[in-house]
Amino acid sequence: MAFDRILIVDDERIVRRALSTWLRKRNYQVGAAESLQDARDSLQQLAYDLIFLDERLPDGEGSEFLREIAQMPDAPMVVIMTGFGNADAAIQCMRSGAFDYLIKPFPNEQVDVVVKKAEDYRRVRQLTRFYSGADEQQQDSLLIGQSGGMKQVKDLIRRVAPTQATVLIHGESGTGKELIAKEIHRNSDRRDQPFIRVNCAAISETLIESEFFGHEKGAFTGADRRHAGRFELADGGTILLDEISEVSPALQAKLLRVLQEQEFERVGGTSTIHVDVRVIATTNRTLEKAVERGEFRQDLYYRLNVFPIYNPPLRERRDDIPLIARYFIELARRQHGVEVTGLSPEALQALLNHDWPGNVRELRNLIERAVIMTSGGGAIQPAALGLGSIAESEAAPDASHGNGAGPTVRSFASLAPENLPPLEEVEREHILTTLSAYQGNRTRAAERLGISLRTMRNKLRQYRDAGIPIPQ
Repeated sequence: MAFDRILIVDDERIVRRALSTWLRKRNYQVGAAESLQDARDSLQQLAYDLIFLDERLPDGEGSEFLREIAQMPDAPMVVIMTGFGNADAAIQCMRSGAFDYLIKPFPNEQVDVVVKKAEDYRRVRQLTRFYSGADEQQQDSLLIGQSGGMKQVKDLIRRVAPTQATVLIHGESGTGKELIAKEIHRNSDRRDQPFIRVNCAAISETLIESEFFGHEKGAFTGADRRHAGRFELADGGTILLDEISEVSPALQAKLLRVLQEQEFERVGGTSTIHVDVRVIATTNRTLEKAVERGEFRQDLYYRLNVFPIYNPPLRERRDDIPLIARYFIELARRQHGVEVTGLSPEALQALLNHDWPGNVRELRNLIERAVIMTSGGGAIQPAALGLGSIAESEAAPDASHGNGAGPTVRSFASLAPENLPPLEEVEREHILTTLSAYQGNRTRAAERLGISLRTMRNKLRQYRDAGIPIPQ
């Protein structure tokens, strides 16, 4: 992750000029200051990534300024410059927070080594901060299954992983599309580099550009420091654009440029940042239809669809259900300390008969509940699965909304053309009926309808604004 701006703080003009010239040849933006006060003024105006700081300046000691820098939001890294024979002072500065030091006079090649080392260190630090603060549900499952559909998926992973091709994974929600992306990364030559996931459906439209590309300090209200975007964090590795269909048309054009040119600018910035990132995207919608409706750019679709992989729903690979269920049982047994011997024949048959609208994600949650319900030991019985109540909910299209009877999905075959309701009204009734059937659970209702959670939220907001009661 390359630096953009470097500040040189030294009272010797020849040092400032020589170091500035050398760094500008390396395409860095360089600022110069001859005193600590000049450096303070520069840092108030612009965000710098690295400071070359002279240990002694006319208006103070570099070691004192280090403490000021440490209090700054997103503080720049500091390399101390000191005269020959004063290495002890430089080492003391490193104990106070400096990253490294140079003893004057130093060759230009040593500057390159120090800058590269600082860039690598900052990259590791930012990735650690990103992973430790990410609110992502950990995926413990693997690509389990020996059905024809799963064998085909594994074969496609084996073929595409060693390449640099962009991959588009499509399939219903809960099928494990992210696991396929991780397997591609794990089997690629980028396996030791970052794997960064962006949930496009979970980030608000006003913030998603900043999340993708980062922003400069002061780019918008609340931007009190420079922020590295996900593409920048993924440099050298792989980025997963989860639910790519939810990206706005305006951002789609910028994504297309990144895919084609591997470059972008931070929000509020003017410097072009170059990255080397492999892109994998997922969608639970049919992007061809989104293109036809004008909701998704055709050129971006073609650029993403270089190597498509279809992940079949669980109902299309029922042969894998016993294997996946056994894995989840062992996972839940260890997690909750419950002794369970497995599934009874009747429970297994119930799983095989279920339609699985929530796919593997639904199976995992159902198995975890069943293991807890079988805390006395023995085999899981059908009653512990709770599939009966689920089936009843799914078979109840006339469920009421809120405290009163709500609209139901109707049959229009017998209606005259002039009596047919508008499509918008039919869609609204279908969404509200499904939401009511799932007792107001928006996530499960969205999965059942085959739409994203963001789309569900937007629809419900429209209905609420129109005064239509929403099931809670």
